[in-house]
Amino acid sequence: MRKIVCFLIALLGFTKVAAQDPADFVLPSIISDHAVMQRDATVKLWGWCPSVWDLKIVCSWAPNDTIHAKSDKLKYWEAFIDTPKEEGPHTIKFYGWENKLFAEVKDILMGETWLCSGQSNMEYCFRWRVDDIKDRTTFFDNKKIRFFQVNKSSSAYPVERIQGEWKIASLDNIEDFSVVAYCFGKQLNAGLDNVPVGLIGSYWGGTGIEPWMESFMLHHENLDKLADKIEPSWAPTAKSSLYNAMIYPIINYTFKGVIWYQGEANNERASDYGVLFDNMIRGWRNATHRYLPFYFVQIAPWNGYADKNAAYLREQQADVAATLRNTGMVVVSDLVNDISDIHPSLKRQVGERLANLALKQTYHKADLNPFSPMLKSFKVEKNKVIVTTTAVGKLSCKDKEIKHFEIVDKDGNLHPAQAVILKNGDIAVSAKGVKVPTGVRYCFTNDAMPNVFDVNGLPLAPFRTDRGK
Repeated sequence: MRKIVCFLIALLGFTKVAAQDPADFVLPSIISDHAVMQRDATVKLWGWCPSVWDLKIVCSWAPNDTIHAKSDKLKYWEAFIDTPKEEGPHTIKFYGWENKLFAEVKDILMGETWLCSGQSNMEYCFRWRVDDIKDRTTFFDNKKIRFFQVNKSSSAYPVERIQGEWKIASLDNIEDFSVVAYCFGKQLNAGLDNVPVGLIGSYWGGTGIEPWMESFMLHHENLDKLADKIEPSWAPTAKSSLYNAMIYPIINYTFKGVIWYQGEANNERASDYGVLFDNMIRGWRNATHRYLPFYFVQIAPWNGYADKNAAYLREQQADVAATLRNTGMVVVSDLVNDISDIHPSLKRQVGERLANLALKQTYHKADLNPFSPMLKSFKVEKNKVIVTTTAVGKLSCKDKEIKHFEIVDKDGNLHPAQAVILKNGDIAVSAKGVKVPTGVRYCFTNDAMPNVFDVNGLPLAPFRTDRGK
């Protein structure tokens, strides 16, 4: 009997020690010190702990409202908390076995959190040349802009845990973070009267859209055959492999919306891009159970694309912006200082255009007009095509002559054209030798840079009226 009692005492002692092992309690790395959480929202917390625990969560902004959570057989638990409007800083404490404090997440700010994803033009970091940021000495002084960078990884199956940490943006730690993402955050912070902004960077240069797609949407929409066509390359090409490793682990985190810069790697499969992109967005929305705002960049001019691949892909991107609700596209065809470089070094303005779009559409700032003028309609008058755009105010040309217009004749042939801006803001386009035009194109090549702008300094977007002919 004495031996049995001693054994039970020893067993209880071992159980107590094991239950108090800090390794038993794990939070995802994105729930950590210096985080920015979505303000005035219901957000999810999650992690792993022994299922025998009564996990207690106490938030500094509501100290009397203890939240209880229980884990499942995989030790996984989740809970929901209501965040305040007040920015903080705040803390969240986690009490486990025997009401012991197992973790305390400190210096949390409540603000606006955005996911920033895509390929190399989103990955383009401050370590590289940036021509539209002249002085960096005070550019990163705002401690309310913080970022979390997801490590590059790919996986055939969804991954639950990743490594990483939230950082307060500074000159010392920003070198490897996305210029577009940071400038988006900086402009957003300014436009929202210094509200904290959290930026989650998840990107990988050279990647197509297929690895970023959630697998269910690929199967459900019968898109697997498109994804299976891609050959192995120096970046991951397997379908859903980047979603599994770089999006799925953070999908529980509550973010306000997404900014996206990708498409270059899909130029040789441009005709499929629209349906893939549409379903990628829908897949991310389904996974987050939220109707996420999704703002993206139309790919920039580059003379290294074959045929008219870039023009076709831009057209597909414009289709998604026009047909899928709560999306928006910024045109950056003018922000190129070298058309032989697929990575333009004018990145600050790209981020600012994305931010202005978010400020207008998501935050309802009435005084902004962030939309590039688009083709609205056209009509043929004798030997001219009259183009009407969506521009607010009169268009203007920055050069002596308007460039990159083409007239389509009755046989479908293209002719270099002359264009003039009429008093009412329309554009009259004609070509020598074409008496009966049937259509018109503008900047519909791989590398054409626009020189027609609206009163806000935004370029007229590329278009063609002869699609499908």
